[in-house]
Amino acid sequence: MSTIILGIETSCDDTSAAIIRNGYMLSNVIASQEVHRKYGGVVPELASRAHQQNIIPVVDTALRQANVGKHEINAVAFTRGPGLLGSLLVGASFAKGFALSTGAKLIEANHLHAHIMSNFIQEEGKEKPLPKFPFLCLLVSGGHTQIIVLRDYFEMEIIGQTIDDAAGEAFDKCAKVMGLSYPGGPVVDRHAREGDRKAFRFSKPNIAGLDYSFSGLKTSFLYTLRDKLKEDPQFVDNNIPNLCASLQQTIVDILTDKLVKASAATGITEITIAGGVAANSGLRNAVTALSEEKGWTVYLPEFRFTTDNAAMIGVTGYFKYLKGMFCAQDVVPAARFEDIGV
Repeated sequence: MSTIILGIETSCDDTSAAIIRNGYMLSNVIASQEVHRKYGGVVPELASRAHQQNIIPVVDTALRQANVGKHEINAVAFTRGPGLLGSLLVGASFAKGFALSTGAKLIEANHLHAHIMSNFIQEEGKEKPLPKFPFLCLLVSGGHTQIIVLRDYFEMEIIGQTIDDAAGEAFDKCAKVMGLSYPGGPVVDRHAREGDRKAFRFSKPNIAGLDYSFSGLKTSFLYTLRDKLKEDPQFVDNNIPNLCASLQQTIVDILTDKLVKASAATGITEITIAGGVAANSGLRNAVTALSEEKGWTVYLPEFRFTTDNAAMIGVTGYFKYLKGMFCAQDVVPAARFEDIGV
């Protein structure tokens, strides 16, 4: 008997809906919001308004692509948080209304947990190996940087995290200083492929344990540009590839150094990465190289599942459905990670 989940993701500026059947993705539709580019970042009020416009056509398209009727849906899973509260409210409200009108179960999903669960998305005829428990996940995004031990789908422990800025934030803010377009991370990655990663040296934090810090790196990057621009007003324009390559290599080194320590400390060699920065070519190449050096078994999510998407919400909902982990209609969105369970 099939279990069909409708996934809804509206945590930031992408409106997404997906259909998952027995853990297999049938559709995954995303409507992006270009309006934010001219502001250099997401404007929360504009984001929530765009979600209101997009949510119905996006869900309708996902159902049509999957050839699934709305009354065939067993449960609707939605992002409860963390994220922008106005954006989350749109997705949660739609999910509640859909569940009430169809009799489907309601399932809340933690956005960050769902990023990890993106490693479990399967497609018919494209089956891939799945992570084996326990495994380590390096979760890297614009708002979070964490090393997490997963002992089961819903048993997880954060053993390292940033004490200030996230890695994705460091990419975006340093890109902005260079005058690159938003979002900065993918732009830095693209330029880095043409640059010398050893051209410049930026400071790395000396943080005990498995925690991260990126504020010092940003300061070091800013001071380097300030000093060089005094000597040559065209310094940034003439050195974009090398600056991007050196910045990216520094961030990747910081991320992977702690990941190596985490693997050694826990004895876990099953490794995954997740989140928006998991699309970064430098990070993917570094983790792949470490898999050969350290004897790790590494699982890299597909690029399309690294950014915000409803397929990861749907597959999270599928495994919650199997365990009967439903929520009531009075559940409310939560903007902060600390206010949400798995």
